[in-house]
Amino acid sequence: MRDAVTSLIKNYDLAGRYFDRNAIDSLKSYFDSGTVRVQAAAAINSNAAALVKQAGLKLFEELPELIRPGGNAYTTRRYAACLRDMDYYLRYATYALVAGNTNVLDERVLQGLRETYNSLGVPIGPTVRGVQILKDLIKEQVAAAGVVNTAFVDELF
Repeated sequence: MRDAVTSLIKNYDLAGRYFDRNAIDSLKSYFDSGTVRVQAAAAINSNAAALVKQAGLKLFEELPELIRPGGNAYTTRRYAACLRDMDYYLRYATYALVAGNTNVLDERVLQGLRETYNSLGVPIGPTVRGVQILKDLIKEQVAAAGVVNTAFVDELF
């Protein structure tokens, strides 16, 4: 898992280059946004379980066929697995938020997710919708915590 700083350093090191203006601007942006990113992560962490539960409820309200017999979230075990997966995504998205780099999402969550879900017969559409609902709830939570511009949350979702 890398953060924005180590990724930048690695790229310039591999090229054998000193930091140029773009690198300095990127570092400045990362450090300038640090307080806001940590503030957002704290808001998410303090309400993570409630956010996941609420996202699940909204998803199943929009797509009730998922929890009906034959649906992918039918049975308590499958319902719980859906919420567990949303929680995993939220946790790694929070790591990526603090790191200022989505690399951890690619490494730990997204690589192989499509293949896994396809092999289990989990529909991708409702999964995507669940993540979108989670994003909207998080943006509300982060805004309520005093963060004015929540656009950086979009990158994670």
